[in-house]
Amino acid sequence: MRKTGLVTHELYFWHNTGEAAAFLPPGLTIQPDKHAENAETKRRLLNLLNVAGLADSLTTIPPRLANNNDLLSFHSQAYIDSIREMSDANGGDAGELTPFGPGSYEIALMSLGGCLEAMDRMMEGHVDNAYCLVRPPGHHAEPEMGRGFCIFGNGVITANYARDVHGMGRIAIVDWDVHHGNSQQGAFYQDSGVLTISIHQDNFYPPMSGALEERGEGEGEGYNINVPLPPGSGDGAYRKAFEDVVLPALEAYQPELIIVSSGFDGSAIDPLGRNMATSETYRYMTESLVAAAEKLCHGHLLCIHEGGYSTAYVPYCGLAVMEALSGLKTELEDPFLPIVGGMGGQECQPHQAALIAWVAESAPLLKR
Repeated sequence: MRKTGLVTHELYFWHNTGEAAAFLPPGLTIQPDKHAENAETKRRLLNLLNVAGLADSLTTIPPRLANNNDLLSFHSQAYIDSIREMSDANGGDAGELTPFGPGSYEIALMSLGGCLEAMDRMMEGHVDNAYCLVRPPGHHAEPEMGRGFCIFGNGVITANYARDVHGMGRIAIVDWDVHHGNSQQGAFYQDSGVLTISIHQDNFYPPMSGALEERGEGEGEGYNINVPLPPGSGDGAYRKAFEDVVLPALEAYQPELIIVSSGFDGSAIDPLGRNMATSETYRYMTESLVAAAEKLCHGHLLCIHEGGYSTAYVPYCGLAVMEALSGLKTELEDPFLPIVGGMGGQECQPHQAALIAWVAESAPLLKR
């Protein structure tokens, strides 16, 4: 059993992305519907933690508001001001596919602030690891614009905070969201002090982002690793990517802290992804990172919630992660697992194995 922190707040669920057809705004030819990035998946995950009896065993970490200096470690002042001004008016769009309503500037500050507070609690020894069930997400945000539902770069700024405030010299960010972690890659592309690893669906979102050949530049050469899995990759492919790439890279890098961009849109029934992960996939990945963190960096592992749009299945994937983080297995079983786990193609397919082997053979960090 480990002492696991949980960050959440009711205001996270009040971040308003409005109406859309999946992610496109409604119009004369697009019937209005609920936006894909809405509060329901996160709220249902929190509800399942309570129903399973796990929530009572977690350490609640109240979030705080991040400040302007925190934001400036990644974003420009002009961009920060534009978000505040739109939020104070009637909302707007942070850039590309990132709508928000009144008050979302403060909620985004609280989303980031929750991550920073969790970092402090973990580094001060109050918790061993933590999960930040925050909203809006952050792993697509860029310095001058929001992208893909993300306003501020939660993971990037948290890593910068760990370096500036807690003196971390080597940080690893592992992103298992089905979409490429372009925020982290861009921020640390020329920086050997942060190892960025993204396992995602090949050339999905952002378009033309996250190719295997993108390995970093200058001092960061070799410290960015992309695993662009083919669509249809299931449990076997994710496990092989971890066994052959992620875990050996962490061992070679010897980080002092591991941050996870935790998206559940790689699951078998996610509407915005085309991969086939199960709750047991996420359990395995979390258990592997817990073990790596305990071996390499005193157990310091911080998970930040990103995507995941299946209201039915995100809660069970999230429960598996929280059980793995805390070391507490509840009696609640995943009712979808017999179906999604039995889907054809869950084993690692030859073309998927070949891609993973190519990544492992070409990653400079794995040749040292």
